[in-house]
Amino acid sequence: MVSDEEAMALVLNRLRRAQGQLAGVVAMIEAGRDCKDVVTQLAAVSKALDRAGFKIVATGMRQCLTGAIPEGTQPMTEAELEKLFLALA
Repeated sequence: MVSDEEAMALVLNRLRRAQGQLAGVVAMIEAGRDCKDVVTQLAAVSKALDRAGFKIVATGMRQCLTGAIPEGTQPMTEAELEKLFLALA
């Protein structure tokens, strides 16, 4: 669905950041760190994942609005876009 190279680069950066943050959360739990610190970092991971998902949905919406659908693919319906968006809510 995402063909915009710039948007994909942003998504990948966010996902890599979240991956690193998640590894940090695991290490914090293994080290017996304070619950408050663990939850704070876990919230940061969740936010990074949400932003990556929203960027993907926004890119799909922009493609539908501008008609810039990648060749060989079908445009997403309004219902499909809504379902994707609500999956992140």
